[in-house]
Amino acid sequence: MNAFEIVKTFESEVAKYTNAPYCVAVNSCTNALFLALKYHKLFQSNGVTNIVLPKRTYISVPMQVIHAGFIPTFEDLKWRGAYQLKPFQIFDAARSFTGNMFNDKEIRYVCVSFHWSKILGIQQGGAILHNDKSFDIWARKARFDGRTEGVKPKDDSPILGWHMYMSPEIAAEGLVRLMHLPMNNASLPNDDYPDLSKMDIFK
Repeated sequence: MNAFEIVKTFESEVAKYTNAPYCVAVNSCTNALFLALKYHKLFQSNGVTNIVLPKRTYISVPMQVIHAGFIPTFEDLKWRGAYQLKPFQIFDAARSFTGNMFNDKEIRYVCVSFHWSKILGIQQGGAILHNDKSFDIWARKARFDGRTEGVKPKDDSPILGWHMYMSPEIAAEGLVRLMHLPMNNASLPNDDYPDLSKMDIFK
């Protein structure tokens, strides 16, 4: 038995719940954002150098912008639940998780959090809800040390990847919680985030 089949089942159920064509589970929403950003840097940047964020959000978000090879810039935006990492169709929805939340009228990447302080409330974890087949193929290898799932390392042709996969026991807990989660969940209130534009590390 392959223990990681439970992760695939969890991804399938999250996709059904949110109405997303694809769901790629990872070990945090922070890393979900990184993978979405890195994919755009590698394949879809089209000369973009700056990513616009609200000046009051979680500190790891502009850090992932930098790690992915972009420059964070900040705007005074009031938001609740989710916001866009402009100009890309990448959304930080760490404080939102509800039924049928995915809108697939255009290609988009919605990053959600399953952390114990969030709506699903498991130990850790996150996911990228999306509708991009090419991204799905890349992200499944990128999150798993560049490896192909189910292929022995000696038989694989890896890409440059990261250690960001969701472990089976976390997926199992997520499945149990998802079974009892209502279809309609209000977005969580924003934390008392500081003004990140004033921090030296982002100047």
